[in-house]
Amino acid sequence: MKISIGSDHAGFQYKERITTYLRELKHDVVDFGTYNNDPSDDYPHYILPAAESVVKREAERVIVIGGSGNGEAIAANKVLGIRCALCWNDKSAKYARLHNNANALSLGQRMVSIEMALNIVQIWLETPFEGGRHQRRIEAIYRYESSLKRV
Repeated sequence: MKISIGSDHAGFQYKERITTYLRELKHDVVDFGTYNNDPSDDYPHYILPAAESVVKREAERVIVIGGSGNGEAIAANKVLGIRCALCWNDKSAKYARLHNNANALSLGQRMVSIEMALNIVQIWLETPFEGGRHQRRIEAIYRYESSLKRV
């Protein structure tokens, strides 16, 4: 799978570790930065292009990482077609995929251990979308997004 990844300075260490983990699993990873832990970096400069790569079909999924993961999830979800879930444990990762078909994952380096972050990534990668009634809900989101394009 081709996976884009981006972070702010507060998520840099996890981004590096998760990138290594993904490559060990034989995934193709596109790193959108940041490339250091300089606090003057602004996360939208990295998160938005990473999320856009999924909508442009340059990647299948995207992982975004920050201190809490909140700002990164908000930014990623501004990209039409992205369904970014902020996950903090196994169950949140499972249902992000199972019920929401999340094509984007947000993590907070200050919120979870690296072991938990890697486990969340694994669950998010391996859990299929259940479809059924959940597909109807995703389609309702797409219809709403499509109406925004005409405004």
